[in-house]
Amino acid sequence: MEFITACNQMAELVEESIRDLTGTPEGGVTVKMGADLTPTKKIDQVAEDCIISFLQEHHLCSLLVSEEAGKVKFQGNGGTIFLDPVDGTFNALAGIPFYALSIAYAEHGVVQQAFIRNLASGETFTAIKGKYARCDNKPIRVSDVSQLDESAMSVYGRKFDPTRMMQLGQKIRRWRLLGASALELCYIGCGRIDGFIDLRGTLRVTDAAAGMLVCTEAGGIVSDLEGKGIRFPNEVTIGRCLVATNGVLHHKVIEYLR
Repeated sequence: MEFITACNQMAELVEESIRDLTGTPEGGVTVKMGADLTPTKKIDQVAEDCIISFLQEHHLCSLLVSEEAGKVKFQGNGGTIFLDPVDGTFNALAGIPFYALSIAYAEHGVVQQAFIRNLASGETFTAIKGKYARCDNKPIRVSDVSQLDESAMSVYGRKFDPTRMMQLGQKIRRWRLLGASALELCYIGCGRIDGFIDLRGTLRVTDAAAGMLVCTEAGGIVSDLEGKGIRFPNEVTIGRCLVATNGVLHHKVIEYLR
């Protein structure tokens, strides 16, 4: 089965399975400690179970790396799928319509295809390496904003030292704290924001793999805090810091963060 087609089917299964859990206390019940060493909420577990069941029937990969289950091996040949079943769990539980299913397919450690669906709105971002980035099947492109004082950027706002952001924060026109990194990377790709910064050091491959491909295929740049290329290990317990921009602003953002 073609990857994007399969992802659409998985997204429909997830949407149906979590519909009655979003915006409810039941969805937020902790059911276990996930492989990423953070508490797994019921909504996360239900969504992940849907994907695993689908992958057991349809041989899309030989290895799944997911936030809750960790590494799951499947029979047959194929690459690796990086999965975040609900990116933005807090938003989903609070009834804020900004949370997503994020799926990336990689071969030999390089992400080749990406699929991200906003599970609240149905808006879907897809990308194939070297070919395209799309939103609802329409081509997308990053913004051409070149001045920090005209830019809008999102920052992940949990447990980081704000002093590193102070100088940059005085230059940015608009800050956003949206709370779902996969979608925020896609929002750079379609020009809705001009950058996304995560200084926590806890962003994992499952959070970022799909969104990074959408962002870069749309003309953006994703790097570490020094402006160098960023690679994630196939482990959900190891995190990174990340800076993503429309490309034009990248060197300016890096300079301020230094």
